[in-house]
Amino acid sequence: MFAMIAAGIAPGLALLSYFYLKDEYETEPLSLVLRVFLFGALLVFPIMFIQHVLTVEGVVASPFAQSFISSGLLEEFVKWFIVYFFIFDHPEFDEPYDGIVYSASVSLGFATLENILYLLANGVEVAMTRALLPVSSHALFAVMMGFYIGKAKFQGRKRFYLTLSFLLPVVLHGTYDFILLTQEKWAYYMVPFMLMLWWMALRKVKQAKGIDVQAAPSIKSQA
Repeated sequence: MFAMIAAGIAPGLALLSYFYLKDEYETEPLSLVLRVFLFGALLVFPIMFIQHVLTVEGVVASPFAQSFISSGLLEEFVKWFIVYFFIFDHPEFDEPYDGIVYSASVSLGFATLENILYLLANGVEVAMTRALLPVSSHALFAVMMGFYIGKAKFQGRKRFYLTLSFLLPVVLHGTYDFILLTQEKWAYYMVPFMLMLWWMALRKVKQAKGIDVQAAPSIKSQA
């Protein structure tokens, strides 16, 4: 039991630590980051309930609906909602990269509890695959979300960037699930897809650090 819980927690905390420590200018309060992480974990149960209802009622009968509605749309919307309504105007969100930190926190909280429940049901032998695919993918979707949330706050065009911060993770998450659900030899598609996600995410991390925050006050006042 302890080994499975530890294996379930480790990937999420490792990825969160990575993105947290990438904040080179003003590290976010660890207590707030962990609260957002725990908030993300608590989202697992209501989302699982809604997904169960959608399945039972036949709303998501097709692989496309399961991928893009039950998983992509539902899960990413709830994460986005938390970051936007609880973090976007928080005084600690004072530089563009912070959007990535907090988005990763809520997403990895969700992914970590989901991972623990999966390992308890299926055994620790799938821990490595879970770490490399579902947990990592949640973190990478979050980087996309957080990058554009940061741009929305600090570069103007708020509505455009907020829409992109929501839609892009939905499309990427839906594509990820669609590959798993529809492709018999899914690894042939998943490996390049994950490599592309990592490339995009690391590029966004670098770009977020280069966004000029000096114009932020004037830009926000115009939003």
